[in-house]
Amino acid sequence: MYLEPRPGIAWPSSHLRKVRDAVRALLGLDDDTAVIIRQLIRGEVGHPPLQTVVEVLPMDGEVQRWTLHRPAEQIAENELRATLLHHRPI
Repeated sequence: MYLEPRPGIAWPSSHLRKVRDAVRALLGLDDDTAVIIRQLIRGEVGHPPLQTVVEVLPMDGEVQRWTLHRPAEQIAENELRATLLHHRPI
């Protein structure tokens, strides 16, 4: 059995994988903790058109969520570190 996406479904982008891997490293997460990185389109005036949402879902504990107001490919590691380590999740 091959583990490939269904036809028409793309693998996650390399930018999203890099952000996910950086989140795992910065927070020292184990393999049982899921990390979800999503990009959301906002159509509201005064908000950036694309934002990146980081969610950490531990097996035991509360979900943590951060929103970065830029696309994943524009997120620098120092910005990610500052967001994850110095701001409380929402």
